[in-house]
Amino acid sequence: MDVNLVLFKKNGSKKSFSLPSNATVIGRRHDCDLYIPLKPVSRKHCELSKNDGMLRLRDLGSRNGTYVNGERVDEKPIVAGDYIQIPPITLLVQIDGEPAKIVPPTPAEERAPTVKKKTVEKKPPEQEEPPAQPDLDDSFADLDFEGSDSFLDDLENL
Repeated sequence: MDVNLVLFKKNGSKKSFSLPSNATVIGRRHDCDLYIPLKPVSRKHCELSKNDGMLRLRDLGSRNGTYVNGERVDEKPIVAGDYIQIPPITLLVQIDGEPAKIVPPTPAEERAPTVKKKTVEKKPPEQEEPPAQPDLDDSFADLDFEGSDSFLDDLENL
């Protein structure tokens, strides 16, 4: 089973990466099999595993979640043509050359996963309110993959 992940960049170009082993950990740590040095990506974000001709994705307790075709998942079988979102990036799964035509995801498949703010109930003035949760809804909007040469270089070196 030959598995490739195709990264779609903002400028419309794409880059393909082969899975380096039967169990591939994706994350922000340097020792991950696929190293993605972006702050929204957890240190060990998710794992793709090949076993008996099947490909399976498992979230490793990531903070921002792992999505398949726009749906947040903990664990899910993956098939050719699925889109995996590890916010803020989107990857197309290509298995044994399928799908042959590589196209960016449609808006439904690329639905931007967002982290919702917690609603804090107002407390009486004599109690101190907890610190406000950061608003992450727009935190991925200004990321520029073109300016992050180390991102592509590290992925290419696997």
